[in-house]
Amino acid sequence: MTTAETHQPHPGHTHAHGEGCGHVAVPHGDHMDYVHDGHIHRVHQDHADECEPSGHKEHSGHTHAHGEGCGHVAIPHGDHMDYVHDGHRHASHDGHWDDH
Repeated sequence: MTTAETHQPHPGHTHAHGEGCGHVAVPHGDHMDYVHDGHIHRVHQDHADECEPSGHKEHSGHTHAHGEGCGHVAIPHGDHMDYVHDGHRHASHDGHWDDH
């Protein structure tokens, strides 16, 4: 887990994420995230953690407009859509794109 993230276990999560588990896998730093029920999980020891960004990290210089048919994988994330682009997730925020 990166220093920007905190340890947030997902209680009662019995599904084992991994290759072929049926959920979208997204590379995220030094680990793989899994999209599950509108939020993002990562495998941590013998359980799943929520893998949410902390703070605001703008993706500067990102001119591509993500949306339906843009060619990138769209994944539901809470109240918005993230787009998988160049090995990370982007989310629309106040006229720019954030890295997740």
